[in-house]
Amino acid sequence: MTRQDTAMHAPWANGFDLSGQAAVVTGAASGIGLAAAELLSCCGARLALLDRRPEVFGAAADLEGGLDRHLACQVDLEEPDAIAEAIAQAHDRFGAVDILVNNAGVALLDKAEDLSAAAWDRTMAVNLKAPWLLAQAVGRGMKQRRHGRIINLASQASVVALDRHAAYCASKAALVGLTRVLALEWAPYGITVNAISPTVVDTELGRQAWAGDRGIAMRARIPVGRFARPDEIAGLILFLASDASAMVTGENILIDGGYTAQ
Repeated sequence: MTRQDTAMHAPWANGFDLSGQAAVVTGAASGIGLAAAELLSCCGARLALLDRRPEVFGAAADLEGGLDRHLACQVDLEEPDAIAEAIAQAHDRFGAVDILVNNAGVALLDKAEDLSAAAWDRTMAVNLKAPWLLAQAVGRGMKQRRHGRIINLASQASVVALDRHAAYCASKAALVGLTRVLALEWAPYGITVNAISPTVVDTELGRQAWAGDRGIAMRARIPVGRFARPDEIAGLILFLASDASAMVTGENILIDGGYTAQ
C-alpha cells in the first residue's frame, strides 16, 4: 500500500478513536444525549455533560473514568450567562472543546391557534438560541485550532409538518438553516457542522409527545414500523464527530425509518 493509500484509509484504519479529544453534549442526562455521551466516552473522548437536571452528575459519574475524567454541569440553556459559564468550565478542564453535540430540546405541543407566546419563546430559546450560543462559544477556539465537529439534533419535523408542532417544526427547520450557515462560514477552518433529523425516538420526551393512540398511529406511518432507539442516533453522532466524516458538512441527515421516503 502506498503512502497515499495509507493516508486515504487512515480514518477507517483508526476506527472512531477520539482519544485526546473533548466533547460537550447537551441534554446528556438521558435519552439521545446520554447514549451519545456513553458512545463518545467509549471511543476515548472526555465529556462535558450539560443538562438542567441534577441527574447529569450521576450520568457523568457512570461513564468510564467518572468525574475524575469527565465534567458535569447543571445548566439552564435558557440562560446565556449559564451557557457561557459551562463552556468556560469545559475549556478550563480540558483545554479545548473539539466536539459539540447540541442535543437538548423541548417539545411544547399545541394547535397553532392555541399555542402561547411563552411556549413559543421557550421552544426557540432551547431549540435554536442555545445551540447558536453554544456553537459560537466553542467555534472561536475551533477556528484557531482549525478543527472541530458540531452536530445539531434537529428532527424530521425540520422537513415535514406535524400536527400540534408549530413551534417545534419552526425551531428545528431554523436549526437546519443555522447549521448550513455555520458550515459555510467555518468550512475553511476545518470545522464541520451537520444536523441529524430523527423520526420519533424512544426517549422520555418522545414517549410523552407520542403517547397512546397518537403513538400507535405514528408507528404505523413509519415504514419500519417502530420508533428509533437512542443508540441508533448515537452511532451517527459518532460518525459525524470522527475524522471519517471530514468531507461531510452542511447536511441534514434523516434517520426516520423511511418516513420521508413516502
